[in-house]
Amino acid sequence: MVLHGEAQTINFRDKKKKHTVDWMGPLICHCLDLMSQVCYSAQNLGFHMYPEPLLTKGETKVNSNFKCMSYPGLQRPLLTPPAPHRPQQEEDVSHSQISVSGEMEADSTGGNMGIKAEDVEMAEYPFEPYIESLRQQLEDQDPVFLIAVIVALAVVVITCVFLKYFLTSKTVRSAVLLVGLCDSGKTLIFSRLLSGKYKRTQTSITDSSAPYKAKNDKATTWTLIDLPGHDSLRSQYLEKFKSAARAIVFVVDSGIFQKEVRDVAEFLYMLLTDTVISRNAPALLVACNKQDITMAKSAKLIQQQLEKELNTLRVTRSAALSSQDGSVGGSVYLGKKGKDFEFSQLPLKVEFLECSARGSKGEDGDADLGSLEKSLAKL
Repeated sequence: MVLHGEAQTINFRDKKKKHTVDWMGPLICHCLDLMSQVCYSAQNLGFHMYPEPLLTKGETKVNSNFKCMSYPGLQRPLLTPPAPHRPQQEEDVSHSQISVSGEMEADSTGGNMGIKAEDVEMAEYPFEPYIESLRQQLEDQDPVFLIAVIVALAVVVITCVFLKYFLTSKTVRSAVLLVGLCDSGKTLIFSRLLSGKYKRTQTSITDSSAPYKAKNDKATTWTLIDLPGHDSLRSQYLEKFKSAARAIVFVVDSGIFQKEVRDVAEFLYMLLTDTVISRNAPALLVACNKQDITMAKSAKLIQQQLEKELNTLRVTRSAALSSQDGSVGGSVYLGKKGKDFEFSQLPLKVEFLECSARGSKGEDGDADLGSLEKSLAKL
């Protein structure tokens, strides 16, 4: 069966005969007109328009000008006939009139309101279009590519955090501490390293600090700090500057070391068992000073005697260690359990060196601090 909208005729074909029924055309058009009104009402209720008729094979073939709309309860689509034919000139005029009137009506009533509403929405959510576009692009990407991008970003973030921590730690811990007992020669070493000149000194009761550059490394500047060596002051000033220590120069009087070995070991034990120093692990330079004296002990002998004395102190004070990791009251276990103490067991680098702040020629000669300056240049 073929339906012609303009001729308003329906042709029935079968195997034997062909009939033309002219009176059915107006009736069908009237029915279709009524259905179009129903379709229009259904469209206002939210039903969707389909671009092509939903017809099965062998059923009515509809002219392409007809539209169809789904409607609940009907198994077949509803058909809307095309508008009556009008001359081309009248159609152009009507279209122009409709467009002009539509523009005027939009400008006078709803056009401005629509633009204003859109502007308000954009002002409230200015980044929403960009976020939606980004989300759509991410959904369209390959999952493997997205995983690779996420991993790359994570690596960049971790690298930045690591570099920041590493550079910050080096910048903050830029102090070189001069510590030791009274009259060990700390203040004279402090003066020699800064100016190279000999100065008469006396027992310090406060700290002294100044910027220092090693002879072999002028690009790096350290803060050289001389701490008091008196028994009542050393702990206070060590507590103040220990977190900023890049290196600790522990000055020992080699001339009278045999008399002071116990006091030197106790001071060194307090320093090495400190939790902050153990965690930061600054370089420890044991400067065996006053090597210009005839009876001065060598650096190797001083190291051996200090290891024995520290091992004895560790045994006598082990009762104060209550936890398994050896930490109690702000101190850590010295060395390794079950073994005699050696400086090689410490988490920080320890170096014993010989020096003489006074020099072999006394006040008029140069100091012998070459080994100390080389070690400071390696920091």
